[in-house]
Amino acid sequence: MGIVNIDEDLHDQIRKASAVSCRSINAQAAFWIKIGMLAETNPLLSFNEIIARELHAAGVDARQLKAVVP
Repeated sequence: MGIVNIDEDLHDQIRKASAVSCRSINAQAAFWIKIGMLAETNPLLSFNEIIARELHAAGVDARQLKAVVP
């Protein structure tokens, strides 16, 4: 594992997003990096399609969950 130098403003945004996502700051940064890499290598996929593929690859069957519609 290495150290990555990032802009202070970006670090602040990661810190805020990590609180919302219930992730550590490092886990939030890793998530954004992974999704960004997947988006760059799969430019025709939407964010939702990338997430769905990753969930499927992890063995998550989100179809069993029901969305709450207000």
